[in-house]
Amino acid sequence: MRFPGIAYAWYERRLRQSLPAERLPEHIGVMVDGNRRWARLAGAPTRDGHQAGADKILEFLGWCQELGVRVVTLYMLSTDNLNRDPEELEPLLGIIGNTLDRLGEQRDLRVQPVGALDILPEDLAAQLCRLGESTAAGQGLHVNVAIGYGGRREIVDAVKELLRDAEANGRSIAEVTETLTDSQISEYLYTRGQPDPELVIRTSGEQRLSGFLMWQSAYSEFYFCEALWPDFRRVDFLRALRDYASRQRRFGS
Repeated sequence: MRFPGIAYAWYERRLRQSLPAERLPEHIGVMVDGNRRWARLAGAPTRDGHQAGADKILEFLGWCQELGVRVVTLYMLSTDNLNRDPEELEPLLGIIGNTLDRLGEQRDLRVQPVGALDILPEDLAAQLCRLGESTAAGQGLHVNVAIGYGGRREIVDAVKELLRDAEANGRSIAEVTETLTDSQISEYLYTRGQPDPELVIRTSGEQRLSGFLMWQSAYSEFYFCEALWPDFRRVDFLRALRDYASRQRRFGS
């Protein structure tokens, strides 16, 4: 009975050793998809799926730390998710809050809220702000938690802030439009100052962005995995990294 486990551990170790350190991504975006389907297949309440997904997040971040990944962006709750049935949404928000507490207990993480805090329940928005402030000095893995996040909303917010700053500095809209560049808009995104994700992973077999990092992922490599997020294994992650390392990035050319 032990041989399958031994063979699996051997394969995982070989896979890890085959990854060239210089070809690993600096920033990984992850769409943690499939929690509800996992619960349905298990004959369990939806809450159990969300909890299993939350537990996987902590495990996944540990893998990233081991491999020296610098930045991870986790798509945890979209703006559309806030329209779910309250019977599902309220437990989900509680699980997210608990997960934020657990992230705050991790050593040396820097956790940054990425989303429209004004559309979140006040207590969750306040918790996100406190967590961002308390971990701001962290020198380890930088974790963007995309909660209340929408890619279109992010771009709109960036343009609004850019125009407000221009007005405060006495510049007219005409002046702004004459000199506006994509790099200027990038400076107002939620992820400003960070490298764009080189790799975006989506679990559960779905092959679409769903508004995730629409601006930042223009030249990202995408990896779609059939595993539901709670079932996502370290070997699945290593395979994604192997696939990424084997690609020739063309940046639109």
